[in-house]
Amino acid sequence: MYPQFTVIPRYQLDDQLPWLEGVDPLRNYWIAVNSDRAFTVTLTGLKADSWDEFKQFMRRFRSLQPGESIKLGNSDEEIICVSPNCYAYASDVDDAPVWHLFDEESLDSLLMTAHPDWQCSQKDLLLGRSHLEASWQTTVAA
Repeated sequence: MYPQFTVIPRYQLDDQLPWLEGVDPLRNYWIAVNSDRAFTVTLTGLKADSWDEFKQFMRRFRSLQPGESIKLGNSDEEIICVSPNCYAYASDVDDAPVWHLFDEESLDSLLMTAHPDWQCSQKDLLLGRSHLEASWQTTVAA
């Protein structure tokens, strides 16, 4: 089904080109697609309401086997284990289904922001503000 060893590029914490713009207060992940800051997407992050819910999700994520997937809470996004150390975050970009590929360490670090005690940095507060400002630009259906 999925290859044992993948050599496809994926987001890694030690990439030479920065791809992570930040994590806003709502725990959305701001990703520069292929490290292109002109094309930044927001991925819905994991939100855990309790310590037990957080631990349960992290245990399930860390036990994923190739071909298995897990949903991010109540959202449509899911994480798919492609192979050892290669995970796909399935989402939509411009109404097209895409997979953002991550190594285990990078995705684990992003998911850790769901910890109930996590707080975003001052720099990442600006991301939340820009997300809020963008919501004021959308029209409301009557």
